Parts: sequence; structure tokens; C-alpha cells
Amino acid sequence: MAYWLIKSDPEEYSFHDLRKDKKTSWTGVRNFAARNNLRAMSKGDELLVYHSNSDKAVVGTCTVAKTAYPDPTATDGDWSAIDIRAGELLAKPVTLADMKKTPALANIGLITIGRLSVMPLTDNEYATIMAMAKK
Repeated sequence: MAYWLIKSDPEEYSFHDLRKDKKTSWTGVRNFAARNNLRAMSKGDELLVYHSNSDKAVVGTCTVAKTAYPDPTATDGDWSAIDIRAGELLAKPVTLADMKKTPALANIGLITIGRLSVMPLTDNEYATIMAMAKK
């Protein structure tokens, strides 16, 4: 199993919307690196959902329910989507500010490549964020 972080604009589609829907297609990714990360995912991989813009925090978990397939919202180009299944709301959101202060997270894409919307996490990075959510 691998770990990933995906960004969502909560004004467009929040983690709370995902929890209500239980499952959704993750479409609209239009960055080649992020697309390649979607294509590298396997069914059952764990994802952390990060609310960008207003919250700037990891707020919940989900899993890959269906691996990459052609994005039905793409009108041109070679883009991919995945299906995700809602997981748990974190007990405490893990803010970007707190992550930036945590040495174990210094190399995550959220900090080093701020605009990337889908990024891998190491086992340790995932465990660190999950531990921070319980404090």
C-alpha cells in the first residue's frame, strides 16, 4: 500500500461533501506530475485530503476505490481520474503552518512544490501527519 495527499478546494468540493457522498470520481487534475501520480495509485492506497485556500489543513482520509481511467471531464489531452471512497474525519486538522514546523515533513510536496495537487507521501510522512492529528 502507498500513501498520497490530494488537495481539494473546500468551496468547490470539501471533505465533508465526500463524507456525505461516500464515494466520488476525482476528476479535473490538469497538471502532468499530478496526473502521473494518479496513474501510479493502486486500489486500496490511503489518501489524505488537504483543504487548500481557506483551511490550509489536512482534514480527513480516504482510499482509492478505482485506479486511473480517462478523465470524463477532459475535453482535450491525456488526463486521468480515479475514484475515491471516504474515510475518517481527522480528530484535529493538521495545518500547513504546523507541517512546516515539523522536520519529518520538510520534504513533502505540499511544502516543496506548493502547487502540486496530488503527491506521494512516505510511510513516515503519513504516520507523522496522522500522529499530529491525534494530539
